[in-house]
Amino acid sequence: MSDTTDMEKTEPTGAQWGDPSGILRQAPMTTRFAPSPTGELHLGTAHSALFAWKRARDAGGRFLLRIEDIDTARCLPAHEAQILRDLEWLGLDWDGPVLRQSERTEVYSEFLHVLEEGSLVYPCFCTRKEIQAEIAAAPSAPHGPDGPLYPGTCKNMPWREAKSRMEAGEPYALRLHMDRAVGMTGPLTFSDERFGDMQVDGLSCGDIVLCRKDTPSSYHLSVTVDDATQFVTLVTRGEDLLHATSIHRILQTLFALPAPQYHHHGLLLDDSGQRLSKRDKSKAISALRAEGLSPAEVRALAGFPDDQGL
Repeated sequence: MSDTTDMEKTEPTGAQWGDPSGILRQAPMTTRFAPSPTGELHLGTAHSALFAWKRARDAGGRFLLRIEDIDTARCLPAHEAQILRDLEWLGLDWDGPVLRQSERTEVYSEFLHVLEEGSLVYPCFCTRKEIQAEIAAAPSAPHGPDGPLYPGTCKNMPWREAKSRMEAGEPYALRLHMDRAVGMTGPLTFSDERFGDMQVDGLSCGDIVLCRKDTPSSYHLSVTVDDATQFVTLVTRGEDLLHATSIHRILQTLFALPAPQYHHHGLLLDDSGQRLSKRDKSKAISALRAEGLSPAEVRALAGFPDDQGL
């Protein structure tokens, strides 16, 4: 792995970008792979890693490794160690040190404070069980691509009441006030190499959670901040996250951060047409290694046979 570059030593915030789009145009091709160590690396995630690695290496660019371990209750060091071993066994290398989100909570808090100052977040005291019950009782609950949306139970709570409950130590999450955010950003788009120019549809995502008491930053907040501060120019990930990009473009705009190019690749499916997941232990890289398969054979199973230029 190469040493940290001067670019990686900086930690810009929104006010420091100046010309956000110009900064990424001047940066070298940079991709990243960002697994969450809640289980072992399997063929589906190996496909994503190989896709990002190959794009960077073919362009003579940089490939970064980021560990999304902000949920410390579910993410285990043993899983991270196994992921790193499996990536190296597959023949992947990365540039600079591994970035771990669990070590960056202060950075995420700074960006979250920007939204708080702009009255773009509100505290939500609902438990998951209460939200599910309210959705079930509603005659027609709003839905997005990923299912029912938060019904806005705490959205219009008087600030005095919300403040009193927070000061009393009641658990809460901070949610993005999506309609205010959309009103502030105006119409947005993003560019995807596979799907073309896409319209951002923030309202269909609902008032997403940005942090909880037990998780100081959500996936959406962390990935937006990290992609910008690591100068990622091409975000590659599965097509199941295509809709989430609307959230990330809205946050990028609110923070005055640059918008990278995107490529949402297809998913690796099993014989029944289902997406491969960590629950399928037989597809774990460690299990395939134990069966005696070579790195080249596993790369081929992950969709990247060596005779196609890997």
